Amino acid sequence: MSLIPSLNGFCIKDQEWHAENVPLSAIAQKFGTPTYVYSKQALSDAFNSYEAACVRPNGERRARVHYAMKANSNLAILNLFAKLGAGFDIVSAGELARVLAAGGSANKVVFSGVGKSTEEMTAALKAGVKCFNLESIPELTRLNSVAGSLGVKAPISLRVNPDVDPKTHPYISTGLKGNKFGIAYDDVIKTYQEAAKMPHCQIVGIDCHIGSQITEISPYMDALDRVLDLIKQLDACGIKIHHLDIGGGLGISYTNETPPAITEFANTLLNHIESKGFGHLEVLFEPGRSLVGNAGLLLTTIEYLKPGETKNFCIVDAAMNDLMRPAMYEAFHAIVPVKSNSNAPAVTYDIVGPICESGDWLGRDRSLAVEPGDQLAILSAGAYGFTMSSNYNTRGRAAEVMVDGSQVHLIRARETIESLFANEKVLPD
Repeated sequence: MSLIPSLNGFCIKDQEWHAENVPLSAIAQKFGTPTYVYSKQALSDAFNSYEAACVRPNGERRARVHYAMKANSNLAILNLFAKLGAGFDIVSAGELARVLAAGGSANKVVFSGVGKSTEEMTAALKAGVKCFNLESIPELTRLNSVAGSLGVKAPISLRVNPDVDPKTHPYISTGLKGNKFGIAYDDVIKTYQEAAKMPHCQIVGIDCHIGSQITEISPYMDALDRVLDLIKQLDACGIKIHHLDIGGGLGISYTNETPPAITEFANTLLNHIESKGFGHLEVLFEPGRSLVGNAGLLLTTIEYLKPGETKNFCIVDAAMNDLMRPAMYEAFHAIVPVKSNSNAPAVTYDIVGPICESGDWLGRDRSLAVEPGDQLAILSAGAYGFTMSSNYNTRGRAAEVMVDGSQVHLIRARETIESLFANEKVLPD
């Protein structure tokens, strides 16, 4: 079975990988490596796959997409989604600032996250965000106080923890009792009743997010039914819900995973909501990985091939600081030579970076016919790639480019070494 995922926007032409119409080797030559490469076509197609379910043929809006920008927060990507009509799901004041700088609208922003500070609440209230997704009574109490100090009402939704197993990696599971996220299912009604008494909070919605890289619909259906039952109970208590935020988390194909197609997935959930008598609710999707994951790759160059007694190592110029997922989650990313090399024998390598950690690996036991100086493409790196990168070992973060047909746009310059300590100061003599 092939370990290469089905990709849109990237393909092999004349024995070389291309991003749309541009050879990856040309990108490496012009911009250097490591470099993140994104396909505008792939980003747009993924978004439009959600829109195909969110908008009826007559133009009536069934649901809205709020991009979970923690997956990839580059301004060019945010700007593209804003132009396509997306709202945004944020988890910090910094992300709010990015949305606004990219041309997004505050009134299309949902503010999630368990630890919003007073300063972040203040910034979001002043900007006029669509909704705060709240996750505890202390957070609710703080927001009521902050809104009162500004003389406004905060639009709120409570995030439900439905105790549903999303069948994904435990680090990215968020809807079980043992997770830090959301309000316990049995406490939701009384928490809404508390919220209804608060003079500076206005209840507008209910929210649920159970995890990430979910490749089956059944966990969503289980969680959705539990939330719809809560909406019925709230209505009986005189608390009206206006929107239902069903979160994100739909997985992508990194190898041979077979998640449902985006439009099929969205239609299944929306049709179920309507069949249960809740078609009047505004529905929000919060996709992240499924919009950007397979729309990006990490381009890297081989520095050395190091044979060993039990392992052969392919040492590249990208590292765990550039792509953290393998070290953090033992995540698999397909890794392919940019060009076919008929002069090199196929050898099984661990692909590793130059960082001084044994955990600095990007792929294990990969058969590659390569030589030093060849480029590799680490696929499916558009989500949680650059956005989780760091400056560990005083390494500048990678450049980012966006390919649009035959054009390549630099959307983030490579960090210089000097920029890494520009804000630091030595002690006075």
